[in-house]
Amino acid sequence: MEVFNVDHPLVFVFGLLGNIISTGVYFAPLPTFIEICKRKSTMGFQSFPYVVSLLSALLWLYYAFIKEGDTFLLISINSLGTFIESLYIIIFLLYATPNTKKQTFKGLSATLVFCLVISLGTLFTLQGETRVLVVGWVCVGISIAVFAAPLTIVFEVVRTQSVEFMPLPLSCFLTLSAMMWFAYGMSLKDICVTVPNILGFILGVVQMGVYAYYKKVASVSDKKPKDQHMMNILSANSEVHPVDSGRSSEADDDVVAAAVDDNEENKKEECVLVNVKQQSLDHIQLVICAT
Repeated sequence: MEVFNVDHPLVFVFGLLGNIISTGVYFAPLPTFIEICKRKSTMGFQSFPYVVSLLSALLWLYYAFIKEGDTFLLISINSLGTFIESLYIIIFLLYATPNTKKQTFKGLSATLVFCLVISLGTLFTLQGETRVLVVGWVCVGISIAVFAAPLTIVFEVVRTQSVEFMPLPLSCFLTLSAMMWFAYGMSLKDICVTVPNILGFILGVVQMGVYAYYKKVASVSDKKPKDQHMMNILSANSEVHPVDSGRSSEADDDVVAAAVDDNEENKKEECVLVNVKQQSLDHIQLVICAT
């Protein structure tokens, strides 16, 4: 197994870049799990994305081992993916509720059984290139499912007309990762690596396009309520009272104090909204795209 083939330098270059970018994607949920450990609670998060990512990494790892040629970089990134996703699942199980643990164990058991059936079934019933193709197309199917998962986020953004559910950096990294692995597959002339990353690139571009459009819409719509809010404040505090109206300086102080209290309440409401949005973004980080 060659790490660097002088006859195919592009395979190494694109594979190395794919490893670097995919490593960043795998570590994207790390802040979420640090928070889970601090709070000692899964905070309503689901383990399904990690189980699916583990399944994808295991199958690609098996594919890389049975395929001849320059597959070292496939083995390296999917070995890392298997380790990280397993670690995420272990942490999740430590702090999950009994019911959530039960669901996670079911999903994990199904994943391991499926991997065992595929590996043993192809190992003892198929040979050579046929075995590689069968395992490769199974990997393609799993990868397409992983890539298609963010579509639910796109639909949510369109429904709510808000980009708070879609973190742009993660979408960019997923798109770059798909580009690098597509180029790697083309250089290696491996259709099983190339096909799912074509879809991954297209979906990544769609996500960024949706983000750009609704970000612009949100910025325009947010400006109007703010302008109206300022007009309301000005009109509410623009009352002119004659000198002989009997309104004392103490009454004026009461008006100012009431206005300050209103501003404090508005700030508290904004803080609550920011916390809700932050939790929504954390959910999105759970979506991990494997090679």
